[in-house]
Amino acid sequence: MRELVVLGTASQVPTRTRNHNGYLLRWEQEGILFDPGEGTQRQLIHAGVSASRITRICLTHVHGDHCFGLPGVLSRMVLDGVRHPVHLHYPASGEDVVRALVSLATPGLDLRLVPHGAAGVIADGLEVEPLHHRIEAYGYRVTEPDGRSFRRDLLAAAGIEGPAVGRLVRQGRLGDVRLEDVSVHRRGRRFAFVMDTAPCDGAYELADGADLLVAESTFADGDAPLAAQYLHLTAGQAGSLAGAGGVGRLVITHFSSRYDDVGVLAEQARATAGAADVVAAADLDRVPLPPRTRS
Repeated sequence: MRELVVLGTASQVPTRTRNHNGYLLRWEQEGILFDPGEGTQRQLIHAGVSASRITRICLTHVHGDHCFGLPGVLSRMVLDGVRHPVHLHYPASGEDVVRALVSLATPGLDLRLVPHGAAGVIADGLEVEPLHHRIEAYGYRVTEPDGRSFRRDLLAAAGIEGPAVGRLVRQGRLGDVRLEDVSVHRRGRRFAFVMDTAPCDGAYELADGADLLVAESTFADGDAPLAAQYLHLTAGQAGSLAGAGGVGRLVITHFSSRYDDVGVLAEQARATAGAADVVAAADLDRVPLPPRTRS
């Protein structure tokens, strides 16, 4: 199971139809919660997703609309009897804010604080890049290891079938037949999460090669001066991240309350997103990774 559950799409202030930020990535056995803003606990209920599925929480930065839902989510996990460890990743400069928020939660959860202060790998399959915002901020990328996909015609030609295929995977060789003789390289799937930022190298690095990219799109292109002033992306700039990175699917979100119709923002993103499929997120959407492309 790999899908994004959108819990909220508003920036700064919620609206009648948009909750504050919140995004749950279901990635095989992991449930990674990104930027839980106010009301995230209730949105999980509306989405039909148990808080007990959460294994990691990732904060891009400690502005309130990206983290004020943290105590409620943690308290709910305690109430639900979660016993597995939960890792909380966040910028090191936000330590005081994070500890204050955690202190408000009901005790009893095996919560492990994991601050980071530079680009790089911070856990297996999870890495960060710095963004350009008014306070220290980082985007996240989730990756699976590369692997190999069998070609049935080559397996058949080599006379390998049934349990022998499993032995070939485990051993790497059966007689004169090597694993690479009957398979092709398969790049691991990639998910990228880019929130509050002006265009910057870190954002482009995260987007590069992503199958699914979530990017803030706070302002329309016509409000580019406001975006520059507050260090946010316009819809067209979010699309440019996807276009430059060869992204499979772009999900734009974090919309300013000034826009009732985000369809305009979606069109502006599509104009610069190249071949990427563009989705304007709505609260409680479920967005799957796009199908894997085949050569």
